[in-house]
Amino acid sequence: MPLRVVICHELPIVRDGLTTALNDETDIEVVGATDSGIQAILWARTVQLDVIVTGLTLHGIPGIELIKRVRQEKLSPQPKVVVFAMNHSDQMITEVLRAGADGLLVKEATAEELGAAIRAAASGQIMLAPLVANRLVSWFRRQDSRPDEQLRPVLAALTPRERQVLLLIARGKSTDEVASELAIGVTTVRTHVYRLRCKLDVRDRAQMVSVAYRAGLMVPA
Repeated sequence: MPLRVVICHELPIVRDGLTTALNDETDIEVVGATDSGIQAILWARTVQLDVIVTGLTLHGIPGIELIKRVRQEKLSPQPKVVVFAMNHSDQMITEVLRAGADGLLVKEATAEELGAAIRAAASGQIMLAPLVANRLVSWFRRQDSRPDEQLRPVLAALTPRERQVLLLIARGKSTDEVASELAIGVTTVRTHVYRLRCKLDVRDRAQMVSVAYRAGLMVPA
Protein backbone atom coordinates (compact mmCIF):
# COMPACT_ATOMS: atom_id res chain seq x y z
CA MET A 1 0.00 0.00 0.00
CA PRO A 2 1.50 3.36 -0.98
CA LEU A 3 2.34 5.99 1.61
CA ARG A 4 -0.45 8.55 1.83
CA VAL A 5 0.89 12.10 1.66
CA VAL A 6 -0.59 15.60 1.83
CA ILE A 7 1.24 18.63 0.45
CA CYS A 8 0.75 21.84 2.42
CA HIS A 9 2.24 25.11 1.12
CA GLU A 10 0.98 28.66 0.66
CA LEU A 11 2.25 28.95 -2.94
CA PRO A 12 0.32 27.06 -5.65
CA ILE A 13 3.44 26.75 -7.80
CA VAL A 14 5.30 25.02 -4.97
CA ARG A 15 2.34 22.74 -4.17
CA ASP A 16 2.08 21.77 -7.83
CA GLY A 17 5.84 21.28 -8.10
CA LEU A 18 6.04 19.01 -5.06
CA THR A 19 3.05 17.02 -6.26
CA THR A 20 4.55 16.59 -9.72
CA ALA A 21 7.88 15.54 -8.22
CA LEU A 22 6.11 12.62 -6.52
CA ASN A 23 4.03 11.51 -9.51
CA ASP A 24 6.53 8.84 -10.56
CA GLU A 25 6.91 7.37 -7.08
CA THR A 26 4.88 4.16 -7.14
CA ASP A 27 5.05 3.77 -3.35
CA ILE A 28 3.84 7.33 -2.58
CA GLU A 29 0.34 8.68 -3.20
CA VAL A 30 -0.45 12.41 -2.89
CA VAL A 31 -4.02 12.40 -1.59
CA GLY A 32 -4.39 16.17 -1.33
CA ALA A 33 -2.75 19.58 -1.53
CA THR A 34 -3.68 22.71 0.40
CA ASP A 35 -2.44 26.10 1.58
CA SER A 36 -4.14 25.68 4.95
CA GLY A 37 -2.54 24.15 8.02
CA ILE A 38 -6.00 23.61 9.51
CA GLN A 39 -7.12 21.71 6.41
CA ALA A 40 -4.04 19.49 6.69
CA ILE A 41 -4.95 18.64 10.29
CA LEU A 42 -8.55 17.87 9.29
CA TRP A 43 -7.30 15.52 6.56
CA ALA A 44 -4.99 13.85 9.07
CA ARG A 45 -8.04 13.13 11.23
CA THR A 46 -10.09 11.61 8.43
CA VAL A 47 -7.82 10.18 5.73
CA GLN A 48 -5.19 8.25 7.75
CA LEU A 49 -2.17 10.10 6.41
CA ASP A 50 1.38 8.79 6.65
CA VAL A 51 3.25 12.04 5.98
CA ILE A 52 2.49 15.76 5.68
CA VAL A 53 4.96 17.76 3.59
CA THR A 54 4.62 21.39 4.63
CA GLY A 55 6.06 24.82 4.15
CA LEU A 56 6.46 27.16 7.10
CA THR A 57 4.20 30.01 5.95
CA LEU A 58 0.61 28.80 5.64
CA HIS A 59 -2.90 30.18 5.82
CA GLY A 60 -4.55 29.86 9.21
CA ILE A 61 -1.61 28.64 11.26
CA PRO A 62 2.15 28.69 10.59
CA GLY A 63 4.04 25.53 9.72
CA ILE A 64 5.72 25.36 13.14
CA GLU A 65 2.31 25.33 14.82
CA LEU A 66 1.13 22.66 12.38
CA ILE A 67 4.02 20.40 13.44
CA LYS A 68 3.22 20.85 17.12
CA ARG A 69 -0.51 20.25 16.66
CA VAL A 70 -0.01 17.11 14.60
CA ARG A 71 2.25 15.70 17.32
CA GLN A 72 -0.45 16.43 19.89
CA GLU A 73 -3.20 14.71 17.91
CA LYS A 74 -4.09 11.22 19.11
CA LEU A 75 -4.20 9.63 15.66
CA SER A 76 -3.48 6.14 14.43
CA PRO A 77 -1.31 6.26 12.49
CA GLN A 78 0.12 9.58 13.62
CA PRO A 79 1.31 11.43 10.52
CA LYS A 80 4.96 12.38 10.27
CA VAL A 81 5.82 15.92 9.16
CA VAL A 82 8.52 16.77 6.63
CA VAL A 83 9.25 20.48 6.28
CA PHE A 84 10.07 22.00 2.88
CA ALA A 85 11.66 25.34 3.73
CA MET A 86 12.65 28.20 1.45
CA ASN A 87 15.76 29.07 3.47
CA HIS A 88 18.20 27.35 5.80
CA SER A 89 18.92 29.97 8.46
CA ASP A 90 20.09 28.84 11.89
CA GLN A 91 16.90 30.17 13.47
CA MET A 92 14.69 28.24 11.06
CA ILE A 93 16.58 25.00 11.59
CA THR A 94 16.40 25.39 15.37
CA GLU A 95 12.67 26.13 15.38
CA VAL A 96 11.81 23.25 13.04
CA LEU A 97 13.84 20.65 14.92
CA ARG A 98 12.58 21.81 18.31
CA ALA A 99 8.99 21.66 17.08
CA GLY A 100 9.53 17.97 16.32
CA ALA A 101 9.71 17.77 12.53
CA ASP A 102 10.49 14.34 11.09
CA GLY A 103 12.48 15.71 8.16
CA LEU A 104 13.80 19.00 6.83
CA LEU A 105 14.40 19.83 3.18
CA VAL A 106 15.20 23.16 1.54
CA LYS A 107 14.32 24.55 -1.88
CA GLU A 108 17.44 23.03 -3.45
CA ALA A 109 16.10 19.51 -2.73
CA THR A 110 15.75 17.07 -5.64
CA ALA A 111 12.75 14.86 -6.34
CA GLU A 112 14.83 11.90 -5.18
CA GLU A 113 15.59 13.62 -1.85
CA LEU A 114 11.90 14.47 -1.39
CA GLY A 115 10.87 10.85 -1.89
CA ALA A 116 13.67 9.63 0.38
CA ALA A 117 12.67 12.07 3.14
CA ILE A 118 9.05 10.91 2.99
CA ARG A 119 10.05 7.25 3.19
CA ALA A 120 12.50 7.94 6.01
CA ALA A 121 9.88 9.83 8.01
CA ALA A 122 7.28 7.10 7.49
CA SER A 123 9.75 4.51 8.79
CA GLY A 124 10.57 6.52 11.91
CA GLN A 125 13.82 8.07 10.71
CA ILE A 126 14.76 11.70 10.19
CA MET A 127 16.35 12.97 6.97
CA LEU A 128 17.99 16.37 6.83
CA ALA A 129 18.91 18.25 3.67
CA PRO A 130 22.69 18.25 3.08
CA LEU A 131 22.80 22.03 3.65
CA VAL A 132 21.06 21.56 6.99
CA ALA A 133 23.33 18.68 7.97
CA ASN A 134 26.34 20.86 7.14
CA ARG A 135 24.98 23.62 9.39
CA LEU A 136 24.64 21.15 12.25
CA VAL A 137 28.12 19.76 11.62
CA SER A 138 29.59 23.28 11.65
CA TRP A 139 27.80 24.00 14.92
CA PHE A 140 29.19 20.86 16.54
CA ARG A 141 32.68 21.69 15.33
CA ARG A 142 32.48 25.01 17.14
CA GLN A 143 31.70 23.28 20.42
CA ASP A 144 34.16 21.97 22.99
CA SER A 145 36.11 19.30 21.07
CA ARG A 146 37.14 17.27 24.11
CA PRO A 147 35.53 13.80 23.95
CA ASP A 148 32.85 12.94 26.47
CA GLU A 149 34.47 10.16 28.51
CA GLN A 150 31.06 8.86 29.61
CA LEU A 151 30.40 7.74 26.04
CA ARG A 152 33.40 5.40 25.86
CA PRO A 153 31.58 2.29 27.19
CA VAL A 154 28.71 2.91 24.78
CA LEU A 155 31.05 3.22 21.79
CA ALA A 156 32.94 0.11 22.87
CA ALA A 157 29.70 -1.85 22.48
CA LEU A 158 29.36 -0.88 18.79
CA THR A 159 30.43 -3.26 16.07
CA PRO A 160 32.93 -2.02 13.45
CA ARG A 161 30.11 -1.81 10.89
CA GLU A 162 27.90 0.15 13.28
CA ARG A 163 30.73 2.65 13.81
CA GLN A 164 31.08 3.03 10.03
CA VAL A 165 27.35 3.69 9.67
CA LEU A 166 27.43 6.18 12.55
CA LEU A 167 30.34 8.10 10.99
CA LEU A 168 28.63 8.32 7.62
CA ILE A 169 25.36 9.49 9.17
CA ALA A 170 27.29 12.12 11.12
CA ARG A 171 28.66 13.37 7.80
CA GLY A 172 25.12 13.92 6.53
CA LYS A 173 24.77 10.81 4.36
CA SER A 174 21.28 9.50 3.60
CA THR A 175 20.33 5.84 4.05
CA ASP A 176 20.76 5.19 0.32
CA GLU A 177 24.16 6.91 0.29
CA VAL A 178 25.36 4.88 3.28
CA ALA A 179 24.24 1.68 1.55
CA SER A 180 26.07 2.66 -1.64
CA GLU A 181 29.29 3.66 0.11
CA LEU A 182 29.44 0.48 2.21
CA ALA A 183 28.15 -1.76 -0.60
CA ILE A 184 25.35 -3.15 1.55
CA GLY A 185 21.56 -3.19 1.23
CA VAL A 186 19.31 -0.33 2.29
CA THR A 187 17.44 -2.72 4.61
CA THR A 188 20.74 -3.65 6.25
CA VAL A 189 21.54 0.03 6.79
CA ARG A 190 18.16 0.57 8.41
CA THR A 191 18.83 -2.38 10.72
CA HIS A 192 22.17 -0.85 11.74
CA VAL A 193 20.50 2.53 12.32
CA TYR A 194 17.86 0.90 14.52
CA ARG A 195 20.53 -0.88 16.57
CA LEU A 196 22.54 2.33 16.86
CA ARG A 197 19.50 4.20 18.16
CA CYS A 198 18.96 1.49 20.76
CA LYS A 199 22.61 1.25 21.85
CA LEU A 200 23.15 5.01 21.91
CA ASP A 201 19.72 5.63 23.48
CA VAL A 202 18.82 8.33 20.95
CA ARG A 203 15.60 9.11 19.11
CA ASP A 204 16.79 10.32 15.73
CA ARG A 205 19.68 11.09 13.41
CA ALA A 206 20.29 14.56 14.80
CA GLN A 207 21.01 13.02 18.21
CA MET A 208 23.23 10.40 16.58
CA VAL A 209 25.28 13.19 15.02
CA SER A 210 25.56 14.79 18.44
CA VAL A 211 26.86 11.55 19.97
CA ALA A 212 29.44 11.13 17.21
CA TYR A 213 30.90 14.56 17.87
CA ARG A 214 30.67 14.43 21.66
CA ALA A 215 32.47 11.08 21.58
CA GLY A 216 35.31 12.56 19.54
CA LEU A 217 34.72 10.29 16.54
CA MET A 218 34.63 13.22 14.13
CA VAL A 219 37.82 15.16 13.53
CA PRO A 220 37.12 18.88 12.88
CA ALA A 221 38.51 20.22 9.61
